[in-house]
Amino acid sequence: MRLKMCSIHVQDPAAAHTFYTETLGFETLMAMPEYNLFIIKDPGADQGSVGLLLEPSDNPIAADYMNALHKAGLPAIVFGVPDVHAEYERLTKAGVTFRGGPAEDPSGISAVFDDGCGNFIQLHQD
Repeated sequence: MRLKMCSIHVQDPAAAHTFYTETLGFETLMAMPEYNLFIIKDPGADQGSVGLLLEPSDNPIAADYMNALHKAGLPAIVFGVPDVHAEYERLTKAGVTFRGGPAEDPSGISAVFDDGCGNFIQLHQD
């Protein structure tokens, strides 16, 4: 058994796909705009890698969950990066809004940003 796919609810899957690929650097695993279906993967990963479905939040339960997480300031997902400080600088220059600068605690170095699609995302240093 292995992890095949996970999802994150977004307000607009097409806009999220653009942000996640063009700004964050993920690659498209599958795009079917006519079905509002967009799945991304880690850069350089093969077709059998874990996909991240950019799930439409048109279901009221999903929208409530996404909005409650955002209102509470909680990240919807965590992405690993080799250098949080470098990613913070790169993404800040690209116009991404962070809740604060990189911070270190017993779990490591992390920073949280707003994806502009209804979610806070945490970067955690590998």
